[in-house]
Formats: sequence, C-alpha cells, structure tokens
Amino acid sequence: MTTDNHPISPRDKADILAQALPYIRQFHGKTMVIKYGGNAMTDPALQAAFADDVVLLKLVGINPVVVHGGGPQIETALKRLGKEGKFIQGMRVTDAETMEVVEWVLGGEVQQDIVGLINQAGGKAVGLTGRDGGMIRARKLKMVDNKDPSVEHDVGQVGDIDQIDPSVVKALQDDQFIPVVSPIGFGHHNESYNINADVVAAKLATVLQAEKLLMLTNIPGVLDKAGALLPELTPRRIDELVQDGTISGGMLPKIAGALDAAKSGVNAVHIIDGRVPHALLLEVLGDVPFGTMIRSH
Repeated sequence: MTTDNHPISPRDKADILAQALPYIRQFHGKTMVIKYGGNAMTDPALQAAFADDVVLLKLVGINPVVVHGGGPQIETALKRLGKEGKFIQGMRVTDAETMEVVEWVLGGEVQQDIVGLINQAGGKAVGLTGRDGGMIRARKLKMVDNKDPSVEHDVGQVGDIDQIDPSVVKALQDDQFIPVVSPIGFGHHNESYNINADVVAAKLATVLQAEKLLMLTNIPGVLDKAGALLPELTPRRIDELVQDGTISGGMLPKIAGALDAAKSGVNAVHIIDGRVPHALLLEVLGDVPFGTMIRSH
C-alpha cells in the first residue's frame, strides 16, 4: 500500500485500521446504497478503486447496493447508430427505438462492466434491472414546462417510480451477493421506462431503510456561488440555493432525491467526489467529513 509513492509503515497501517474499526462496528449488517456515475465510472483507475471499496465494505459486513447511470454511454451508442439525442429541459426524449438502446446499454453493457469489475476484485456481484423480481414498477413521467405550467411535454418512455419491491435485493444481500441495479422500470402494460438513476438510488435507499445513501459525482459536493464546498445542507438552505440558481440542471433531481431519502428515514445522505480514489472508504470508514451531507431538518 502506498500513497504519493511513499510506502505506508506497518505502524501507520495499524493506525488506519484502528481508526476504521468503530465505523466497521457501527455499520456492520447495515445497508448502504451507492449511486455510481461520472468519472468514477469511466476512468479505469477509479473503476478499480471503486470495485475494491465495494468488495471491502461487503467483507467487513456492510451490505452495499450499487445503482448506476450511463448517460454518456447511451449518447455514444446512439451516435454509433446515427441517432441524434433530443432533450427537453435537460431530459432525454426516449422514443421506442431510443428505449431499446437504453436497455441494452444500461442493462447490458454498463451493468455487466460493473458486475465484472466487482467480481474481478473478489466480490460476487449480480446485475438487475427493475424488471427482475418485479422490483421497479413505473409510470410515464409527466413533464411540466418550466415557464408555462399549463403545458406538458411528452418525453416518451421516461418513467417515474410507482413503487419499489426490494425483496429480490434483500434475498441477494442475505446470500452474500452485491446487487448492481440498472435504472429501468416497467409499466402496467409491460412497457419499459428509463428512470433517473439518482431517483432510483434515493427511492431504493428509502425502501431498504438504508443506513446511508452515497451519491458519487464529478464535483467535491454541493458548492455555493463562490465555488466553496457546503459540508451540510438543510431543507431550508436547499430551497434558498434552488431559488437563487446555485442548484440547477442535473443537480436538481440528485438533491431532491437525497432530501426525500433523508426525510424518509435514511440516516445519512452524502454527495461525494467520485474523482477521488477510494472516495467510498474515505466517507464510510473515515474521520474527516467528506463531500456534502444532506440533513432532513
């Protein structure tokens, strides 16, 4: 084990492990839902570090559940097919053909890459979509226009969650497996829906009564207007930051999901920097506050 090319002495190693022990004891047997995306998902060194972290958490008795996104990978696949991605208010319009691509990219390529990485690191990962075990029942998302609330946009097969049945995830966890979930749901007529991965992670954390929800992003956490990290956020502060435009775009569903989970009994919700190697271990087993913690009050 090295840091900045300097070997860590046995004494320092022992200190690091001793500091982690109270957290291992505190979180033993608890579930942690991890939203995996951004650079952590595309940089090979960060991918390997992430897989090692997930396996280590499982080995010390914590139950990690991984939920992944895949926007850039979907974009690449659509380009290869010569299909131009269309967006309304930042949301991908998902027609039937695009949905097919979304399913094979998320439920096939991306999911199986993550499963392979975790298995290679010594874990036993199993890939799931929302169809498996009837896990994620969804309905068509109603998108209201930003400027005119009387106008509704049709974004195709983009879904909102009706309900999540976590029994398949629980069965796998009890059997020493690490579930890797693709954010695809199914509707009443067996149609598929593409769902925001942040929303799936937050809802899954709630129904599993997770100890923590950890969202890996491409920034150090939530930043204020001056670019300084906000270590803690309350609902009132979040409202202020949305009103003044500090929180906008892709950060909105992330924060809304995080806040929902915090209000629904998930003990701690953290938005952390996935570009930092071993970000998961630093958050879960470290003393130093890392990223932004969302509080329910």
